[in-house]
Amino acid sequence: MTRAVISRLNNGDIIGFNIRGHAGAARNGEFDMVCAAISAVGYTALGGLDELCGVNTYKESDGNLEMELPEDMTAEAWAKAQIILKTMEIGLRQIENQYSKHIQVSFKEV
Repeated sequence: MTRAVISRLNNGDIIGFNIRGHAGAARNGEFDMVCAAISAVGYTALGGLDELCGVNTYKESDGNLEMELPEDMTAEAWAKAQIILKTMEIGLRQIENQYSKHIQVSFKEV
């Protein structure tokens, strides 16, 4: 199962996320559509953060994708980042609605 933890401030702003684990929706050696969908949503958010906000602060390893916004962002970049990250959250929750046996989205207030 994939676990996506989205870190938020108490005002609702998202400051980072961690997506960990493989969905396990396909047999070994077969294409896992759920895992691919989760990856596409996560990497699209990273691409948007990089190209639109100048943020390239992520770590990845096998089955793990992690990102935290830097503290020194301009107000304009922060606002754009919130739209990108909240859209990512929507995408992950939509996948969870269809494939709840393979992904769990949760939130951590920081």
